[in-house]
Order: sequence, then C-alpha cells, then structure tokens
Amino acid sequence: MSVNGKKVLHMDRNPYYGGESSSITPLEELYKRFELPDGPPESMGRGRDWNVDLIPKFLMANGNKSFALFSIYFWPVLMWVYHILISTGQLVKMLLYTEVTRYLDFKVVEGSFVYKGGKIYKVPSTETEALASNLMGMFEKRRFRKFLVFVANFDENDPKTFEGVDPKQTTMGEVYKKFDLGQDVIDFTGHALALYRTDDYLEQPCLETINRIKLYSESLARYGKSPYLYPLYGLGELPQGFARLSAIYGGTYMLNKPVDEIVVEDGHVIGVKSEGEIARCKQLICDPSYIPDRVRKAGQVIRVICILSHPIKNTNDANSCQIIIPQNQVNRKSDIYVCMISYAHNVAAQGKYIAIVSTTVETAEPEAEIEPALELLEPIDQKFVAISDMYEPTDDGSESQIFASRSYDATTHFETTCNDIKDIYKRMTGSDFDFENMKRKQNDVFGEDEQ
Repeated sequence: MSVNGKKVLHMDRNPYYGGESSSITPLEELYKRFELPDGPPESMGRGRDWNVDLIPKFLMANGNKSFALFSIYFWPVLMWVYHILISTGQLVKMLLYTEVTRYLDFKVVEGSFVYKGGKIYKVPSTETEALASNLMGMFEKRRFRKFLVFVANFDENDPKTFEGVDPKQTTMGEVYKKFDLGQDVIDFTGHALALYRTDDYLEQPCLETINRIKLYSESLARYGKSPYLYPLYGLGELPQGFARLSAIYGGTYMLNKPVDEIVVEDGHVIGVKSEGEIARCKQLICDPSYIPDRVRKAGQVIRVICILSHPIKNTNDANSCQIIIPQNQVNRKSDIYVCMISYAHNVAAQGKYIAIVSTTVETAEPEAEIEPALELLEPIDQKFVAISDMYEPTDDGSESQIFASRSYDATTHFETTCNDIKDIYKRMTGSDFDFENMKRKQNDVFGEDEQ
C-alpha cells in the first residue's frame, strides 16, 4: 500500500514486529510466555542466542530465471540447494520485487522427508535417488516414472499432450488411476510434492495439481535439490524488512501502541482510538484479534515447539529439514508437519535444534494427534505446547472498509498466507495484485544509484 502511494500508519499493541508470527528472544521470554516458572537450564546456553519462531514456516523459492540469477550473485549457498520446489514461491517473489531481500540473509533448508509406515524417507530429488528410494517398489517406480514423463510433457495449450486427459474435467484421482499408482505413491505425490493438506484435490480437475508437480520437476532440473529457504535469525526478520520498505515510502510505525477501539460511523471505519486520541483513516487492515466481533472461528491449530540436542534420526544429520506426515498414514483428515531449524540459522545455542510440529486439530485430544511426529523427535529436552483458534472474516470489508486477515494455518510454507494478502489487496483496491507494481521505485540510501 505504501509503494502504491497510500498514506500508511502501522499501529501494533506489541513491543515487537510480526504479531503472532514473531520470533521470541531471549529464551527466557519463551519460558515466560508459556508460563514455565523455572526458566531455561544452563544446558540451553545463552538466552540471547535463541530466536524461536512461534509459527514455523519456510519460504519456497521461485522457479523463474530472475531468482536463479539472484541466487548466483547473492546467495552462493544456493549452489548447494537441497529440497523440492512445489509452488510459485509467492513470498520470495514479493521479497525480490520489492528488494526487501537486501535486509535479509537466507539459508537453504537441507532436506525434505515424508512419513510412511512409521518411518521417514527422503523425498527423492534426482532420478538416481528415485530409483534407489525405498518409498516405492520396482514396478511402482516404473509407473511413477511414466506419470512424471506425462506431467513434464503436459501443455494445457496443446491437446496432443493430454493422452486422453481433459485438464478441466478429468479429476486428479482419475489421473492416478490411469497410471495405476498405489495409495502410498498418491500420498507422497499429493502431499510431499504438490503440498496439499487434505485429499479434497482428488475430486477436483487435475490441471492445478499437474502444474504443481510440473514446477517440482522443473525445479530439479534448475536447482538440483531444494529451493526452500529460511532467514537467518528467524522469521521475525521478515516483518521488519517490510516495515523498512514501507518507511521508505512514508509509512509510519508505532510499536507498543494500545488499540482501545475501532471507530465506526454509519457502518464505515473512520479511525482507531488509542490512549484518548483518534488516528483517522479511510481503510483498515488488521489481524482477527483486533476485531473479534467481525470474525468467526474456523478451527484450531496445535503447534508444539521442541528443543533438541540432536538432529532428527534418519535425516542424514541435517541441520534443517521438513517432514510431512500424510493424513492417510495416521488415519487423519489433514497432514501433520514437522519443521526443524538449528544453531546453523542463528536461532539456537550451539549444538541445539528447534523442531516445531503443527497440524489442524481434529479431536478433543490435540496432543495425542501429533504423537507420531513427537516420536520421531525423541529425546526432547523441552516442549512448549500452543493450541490456537483460527479465525476468518465474516464479510469482505467492502462496506465497513475493515479488512481482516485470516489466522495462520498449520502449513509449513507461506503460500496460503500470500494468497490471503492478495485477496485483501483485491478487496481494498478493486484490482488484482500485480508483482510488477511492487517493484521498488525509491532507494533507502541517499545518493544510491537507480536500480
């Protein structure tokens, strides 16, 4: 909004950036937040060496050439990328176009794993790895390879590549059946490659899923192993980077500023009352906690932060990784996610690891639901359990001009969050979000050459 010429005032009741997606430091603050009276033991090292994300998410890199060039010049570590590309990497695209990347340093996530039959297996990232993988039997591998060749050749503008599949009518379930893929392969493909959270996509037209898997396949040719990224010092660096961008365009930031009331007249927002004063506005964006009467509960998420003194078993001692537990493997409706980072990312004391388990709550015993994931992490030095309500706005904001974001979901990537941002943008401006319009037009260092 600042880049687009809007006058922006950002008020936050918290003394830090990022709201519920902040990174907590020092470690003593995390213990206080979860009301653990004794505080961290000496074995945890210095408290200020810790930056613990409350909501774990990785950034998915973009599959285009501009990112490839950017990685060569600015992220040499990407020459050894490790993981899978399964989406358009919208947040990275936003970071690149706005040049917020100049304020941040990233490190690549070292591995992606999928859970099958009580064990975890590396998601194959090369044809050699796929042939050697225990995820599939020999005959399944042949069928899966035929399926991947079909996906690679598929072009929605060329009916010759359809092989009898109608991209807008044939369901993804029917495509899997056409290639005779077994349930385990379907779970792995849909949840570890295409990153679906449930199996609802099986009944939907296959085009989106094919495009997701196609991006995954193409990324392997370009990057080798994995464009999942994580910022050094934690995700709390992201909102600070965007805050600085907004400030360059005249945005004003007020942290530690209580919000007493959203002032509405004749059904339209006219301002925000704080400490007896009213900051007047024509439009308001906020998270659900500021307007409880304008949102509805849409479920719950459980997140468990686990501090470890060791890498996760069977991950080849990776200092960062993601593990996806597909719903069918544990008789659930939604997947369980594990995301692990460590001292290598400047978020933990030397030799320490942070693994965060998250999933959508489905029963009255949320902790029991994530037990399969916790078993993978044993032994655990300390657990911090949070069960959060998820909210969504009850209206589109067109009348009140109050636009609420959705709560963060259980996924370990920012794609759903970016979709929410783009949706709010369209409702506020009446036009689609255009990455090209986000290109930086001003510099934040006086005298800097035009980019």
